[in-house]
Amino acid sequence: MAKQEDIFKNVVSHAKEYGFIFPSSEVYDGLSAVYDYAQNGVELKKNIREYWWKSMVQMNENIVGLDAAILMHPTTWKASGHVDAFNDPLIDNKDSKKRYRADVLVEDHAEKIHQKAQKEIDKAKARFGDAFNEQEFVTTNARVIEYLAKEKEIRERLGRSLGAGDLADVKALIEELEIADPETGSKNWTEVKQFNLMFGTKLGASAENAMDLYLRPETAQGIFVNFLNVQKSGRMKVPFGIAQTGKAFRNEIVARQFIFRMREFEQMEMQFFVRPGEEMKSYEYWKETRLKWHLSLGLGKENYRFHDHEKLAHYANAAADIEFNFPFGFKELEGIHSRTDFDLKAHEEYSGRKLQYFDPELNENYVPYVVETSVGLDRMFLAVFATSLKEETLEDGSTRTVLKLPAVLAPTKAAVLPLVKKDGLPEVSRKIIEDLKWDFNVAYDEKDAVGRRYRRQDALGTPFCITVDHQTLEDETVTIRHRDTMKQDRVKIAELRGIIENEVSMKNWLMKM
Repeated sequence: MAKQEDIFKNVVSHAKEYGFIFPSSEVYDGLSAVYDYAQNGVELKKNIREYWWKSMVQMNENIVGLDAAILMHPTTWKASGHVDAFNDPLIDNKDSKKRYRADVLVEDHAEKIHQKAQKEIDKAKARFGDAFNEQEFVTTNARVIEYLAKEKEIRERLGRSLGAGDLADVKALIEELEIADPETGSKNWTEVKQFNLMFGTKLGASAENAMDLYLRPETAQGIFVNFLNVQKSGRMKVPFGIAQTGKAFRNEIVARQFIFRMREFEQMEMQFFVRPGEEMKSYEYWKETRLKWHLSLGLGKENYRFHDHEKLAHYANAAADIEFNFPFGFKELEGIHSRTDFDLKAHEEYSGRKLQYFDPELNENYVPYVVETSVGLDRMFLAVFATSLKEETLEDGSTRTVLKLPAVLAPTKAAVLPLVKKDGLPEVSRKIIEDLKWDFNVAYDEKDAVGRRYRRQDALGTPFCITVDHQTLEDETVTIRHRDTMKQDRVKIAELRGIIENEVSMKNWLMKM
């Protein structure tokens, strides 16, 4: 655990030191669980968003985009159930005065039991090598069976208790499992209480006439209330999808773990409208497709797993998370939900307007069912950043810090370095920059010895360094250095664009899906 904590501290420290993420309004000592994306962070975040948008919208003829307003009519949130049911179960420790999400305490305890089972599996795998049959071992080893059964029992009970609103049993479960305050070890808990997560605000010129509004807690409702507008104006035929990226706001009382859980965050969502009865087929398709998208980035198949929900939201008939192995363990990265026709029917009821689709093949009107994919952009950023940050020991015994970002997402694709700041080398370097910047985000770096500049670009995640030296003046060749292997090749300046394009092209990366 100590090692994981150290890794996470390094991630947070590196993000600030190299201009990826700053605490918000830090000159005033910051604001809890609110962060600013710095000069390199904003580029990485933009690239992740574009990689998602390209695969979700541009590569699908029947999916279109939307950018709905953050402020929506307040009845929207009554219809969606957020006013009455958008709550987190919170529990306080009487000794430490710390507040926690009760469900997360239990889930983290269950995850520790799962990791014990995984440790037994890993030990057996190392012992038996290629002859190891994991499925047989999991179903026959008494210790693994006991661990997994205990985990399943805990998760199912938590799901039942939350589903029934039985907060007393959630507390009883915490006490039975002897779950302690993670920071102090105290087991002196208060009762579990529900806390609504929406931020309230007002719209109007004067306090007397102002309308009470909410900052949207999710982006999905902007899609649902625009369903008919998009369908008719785009002449869309079911099945079709509407995708959106944008800010959402939740008054997270227990906001921790850096940008994993924030009060202001960004979502990348797609709502896919299907015929009633065809939602489960679509649900399975999007589960598979979304996992392929994640795997295309090469962060390691072992870092992903599906987690089917024990407790379903009030609008869903099936739900699963794609969980990622963050430095603090497996946590939700993306949710895939079969939302039924709940949302559209609820907005029909509260608005008094029909939100239906006329299906010419069936010759009938119906309210479509919806399958949702929703990934947190900030969590995606953290998954990519934390997994890419490496400390490497080199052959000469020295070490380097390298951010092995997927090249397609890297903020800067190449840095151009004149070997010395004279003899016309800076001028040639600038000319290369002027040529490449039309296609790629490139940087110029002339400060310090070239070896130190290489290390600096490694830490920034730049896939290529292009060094201009005196030979360049003779034959128009440069040295191109590859970040991950540190291999150096002598190439013609005219070849640079093609080399970089081959490594950073979205097409080449998405073709891996």
